[in-house]
Amino acid sequence: MRKFIAALVLLCVGSLSALADEVVLNEDVPERYVVQRGDTLWDIADMFLADPWRWQDIWYINTQIENPHLIYPGDIIALVFIDGEQRLTTISRGEDARTIRVSPDDMEGGLVRLQPSVRVTPILGAIPAIPREYVDGFLSGNRIVDEAMLRNAPYIISGDEGRLLMGAGDTIFARGDFNGDNRAFQVYRQGERLIDPDTRENLGFEAIELGQARLSAYQNEIATLNLQRSNQQIALRDRLLPSDEALLEAVFYPSEPPDGVTGEILRVARGVRSIGQFDVVIINRGEREGIEPGNIFRVSVAGSIIRDPETNERVRLPDARAGLMMVFRTFDKVSYGLILEADRPMSVGDQVSSPGF
Repeated sequence: MRKFIAALVLLCVGSLSALADEVVLNEDVPERYVVQRGDTLWDIADMFLADPWRWQDIWYINTQIENPHLIYPGDIIALVFIDGEQRLTTISRGEDARTIRVSPDDMEGGLVRLQPSVRVTPILGAIPAIPREYVDGFLSGNRIVDEAMLRNAPYIISGDEGRLLMGAGDTIFARGDFNGDNRAFQVYRQGERLIDPDTRENLGFEAIELGQARLSAYQNEIATLNLQRSNQQIALRDRLLPSDEALLEAVFYPSEPPDGVTGEILRVARGVRSIGQFDVVIINRGEREGIEPGNIFRVSVAGSIIRDPETNERVRLPDARAGLMMVFRTFDKVSYGLILEADRPMSVGDQVSSPGF
């Protein structure tokens, strides 16, 4: 009898686990949806799924579609049955994906190398995972660096005609190591030091991007660069790091973070105090914890502290779920994330955890 009961309990637990692992579709979802310009992958996943971060669990890669991982405006997404399971897939390409641009495959210094190869790309790019206008400045702009990287980076020693403050269109002079192949550099100034609130570990500095420069000459250990873009005034001793604007082409998809990883919001960008939808935040977890771009975290607000009316004890109420955040750029110890959904205001110090928790 005990064996029977134990087997029954295991069967029930197994059934509940299997049920918990199922991807739940929203009610009244369309059987087919035509992707619109301005859509994001998160919009579409949220339309179809109760848990949009589980998009990949239900996505079927249609090998008959060129670049099946990418979705373009005009594509038709449909609910289909694959091996008896309901899945989502692209069943037809839209016109935007078939209208192509042909460009030289290799360009350097504004000159095209003549060779028998071309790059063929759709006129309009694939839809992004999240609204790009909120994160573009952080994909190729601010970055997290350690103190040694900034200290050892090339630095500005003068502007043209001895100027102390420079901007777009100006010529600047810098000292440091310019012996690599890089010609494009970004100008940075040291920002806030990031400290883990629990371990007090130094997580690095946020380097604030000031502009972009291009190397034109390097002679007698002095580099001459032209400032192509500036976000604010550039000054002596500001640092130069190789440009990472290639990250603008990064593609990421909603996904769950590694099991058991929790963290905390360290700071919010743009100087605001109350965090809401589409704000960019920094969390104290990064690549060493297995965090990847696309990971979705639940943000929880700490419960209020009240007094028990019977005992007069101070009691903390349970944490409240406040929203969802997607990581879009990772570093060794920290990551940038975008608040996708905000059910209530959030703030620095709020906890992040797996969305299914």
